[in-house]
Amino acid sequence: MCMRRCLVGLTFCTCYLAFYLTNKYVLSVLKFTYPTLFQGWQTLIGGLLLHVSWKLGWAEINSSLRSDVLTWLPASVLFVGIIYAGSRALSRLAIPVFLTLHNVAEVIICGHQKCFRKEKTSPAKTCSAFFLLAAAGCLPFNDSQFDPDGYFWALIHLSCVGAYRILQKSQKSNALSDIDQQYLNYIFSVVFLTFASHPTVWLWRTLLHWPMLVSSLHSSQVISSASWTFRSCISTDSMAAAVPGFFLMFSTVKLKGLMAPGQCAAWIFFAKVITAGLSILLFDMILTSATVGCLLLGGLGEALLVFSERKGA
Repeated sequence: MCMRRCLVGLTFCTCYLAFYLTNKYVLSVLKFTYPTLFQGWQTLIGGLLLHVSWKLGWAEINSSLRSDVLTWLPASVLFVGIIYAGSRALSRLAIPVFLTLHNVAEVIICGHQKCFRKEKTSPAKTCSAFFLLAAAGCLPFNDSQFDPDGYFWALIHLSCVGAYRILQKSQKSNALSDIDQQYLNYIFSVVFLTFASHPTVWLWRTLLHWPMLVSSLHSSQVISSASWTFRSCISTDSMAAAVPGFFLMFSTVKLKGLMAPGQCAAWIFFAKVITAGLSILLFDMILTSATVGCLLLGGLGEALLVFSERKGA
């Protein structure tokens, strides 16, 4: 049993590392600048892989009541916000900075538990929330590669993550399993992002103004525009980035189903440390003593969170 847990944990860390490095490479190095298209492909491929896994018996998806599906709809909306804002932020911020800001979602969850649900929080968890918030608050003033747009989208991302996690916990009595929830997230995201993506808008405008386009543009220009859009749609890089995302989701579900919350938190922290460390070696990042101090403070905050989770378990 211990060997199985270690194997699942190491698989999760590998998927976590592959997911962030692949997405960072596509978004920052290859400069894929269409987040709706990028996330649309990711959710489409993820949904197809999950559907195939269900048909092959590797995953169990229950036929839920319509009321359960409708209840989960607000969470699916937040999921779209998570992946869209996350990709916008990750394209502009270094991975260690992004993860430090992402962790502030735990502060939102902790504040909701204390203020609205009147739950008792341990001193370790309170200190953890303080350190995470302090690290994220100091980063913009000490980041030599400060990007206001990146921090703006990171703020939206962490807000959506916090709200999603709160909504997820409040619906524990729902008949939907984690796999069911993710399947619905994929379906809603594909539908929403399809209509929001640039090729759809371009096609709609082309259909509406086709006579004008024919009279004002050479046919070669229209064909060239269509060819460029199509090449963007089938970009192998954006499609390849979707596969680690699916396996990360799948390994996360397995990790949570096999281990206690404290053990899950420890593996997630370990995966973040490895990912942040390797990303510094693989991508350009200017490190100053102040930036390193903020990152270490954020790491200390998450370590305290892991400690509080394990102690609570």
